[in-house]
Amino acid sequence: SVRADHDRLAQILINLVDNAVKYTPGGGAVTIRASETEQGMVDVSVADTGVGIPSSDLPRITERFYRVDKARSRELGGTGLGLAIVKHLVLAHGGELGIQSEPGRGTMVSFTLPAAEG
Repeated sequence: SVRADHDRLAQILINLVDNAVKYTPGGGAVTIRASETEQGMVDVSVADTGVGIPSSDLPRITERFYRVDKARSRELGGTGLGLAIVKHLVLAHGGELGIQSEPGRGTMVSFTLPAAEG
């Protein structure tokens, strides 16, 4: 288990899973994993086999209102706030956020949070 506000943790996971499902075509896969590290952290990842994010967009993907494909985001209902909120909440809980992606192969968003003591 993690040392985190239940509602904020739910908000992080909902945002990440929503993005993964939204940008993964039918027949694709979304995988959620969690494990405790030796450093007393919990590592959580949400990976998909979706459209992916171009490497040129990765540095800005967690900025507020930033959207990779503005036409697609409007069509799918994106506001450009989801990953910005995720980053803020993860950092506020003493964690770290990482994003790896390859266009046409998918995206993996991972974050760490302190493990609960005891």
